[in-house]
Amino acid sequence: MINESVWHISNFDLTIRMVVSVLLGGLIGLEREWSNHAAGFRTHILVCIGATSIMLLSIYGFSQFIEEPNVRTDPARLAAQVISGIGFLGAGAIIRNGPSISGLTTAASVWVVAAIGLSVGAGFYYPASLATFLVLVSLFLLNKWEKYLLRNRRNQDVVIKIYDRPGMLGIIATKFGEQGIQIKNLVMHSASAEVEGAMELRFTLRTTSSDRLLKALEQILTIPDVIGLESNSMPSAQIKSFSTGRSASGGG
Repeated sequence: MINESVWHISNFDLTIRMVVSVLLGGLIGLEREWSNHAAGFRTHILVCIGATSIMLLSIYGFSQFIEEPNVRTDPARLAAQVISGIGFLGAGAIIRNGPSISGLTTAASVWVVAAIGLSVGAGFYYPASLATFLVLVSLFLLNKWEKYLLRNRRNQDVVIKIYDRPGMLGIIATKFGEQGIQIKNLVMHSASAEVEGAMELRFTLRTTSSDRLLKALEQILTIPDVIGLESNSMPSAQIKSFSTGRSASGGG
């Protein structure tokens, strides 16, 4: 005798699971939206709802075939496809911006939200709620603790485009030295053919203060033969405005 209650769900219970998935996915998405990341509030809600819907479909959507003698059901089959298939959204959240790569944490949060949605769809409310709580702790509290703990150990990547003039490297290195910034590595190569006589300097720096690095970069951008720069420590809009001014007046 087959217990039909295992393979059937009421509309009320189904609604509860969908609403819970919106709430849990939205909480994580709200943190990403607040931090101005690519996948934010609505994206996380949609992923969580989608995962919940697929889990519900996988468990209850084929209940009419349970009594068929030649049919075998596997409630985990569709869920497995969600876990492997959600990667395309995560890949879309990963962005390369000059020397830095961002979006890895957001990609991971999208993947976790899919797992939370599957848990809610399967009726595992406590694991889903606990996972949401731990994700929020990781994104809020551990993020601040990590920045504080590693504030003196992280390297900063900076790319500076200059006109190839004698003594330019020494001038730039002096600006970093004045702010107590240590140069760990330097790679030089010719810039693109768009700017004649230009070079690109890729610095790996170590500093204990992002404010000092920002001050050094602002000073470097005032050097006439500096075309522009890219850095994961300086706002992109600020870099663009400085770069535009330098490229218009530098190297004349």
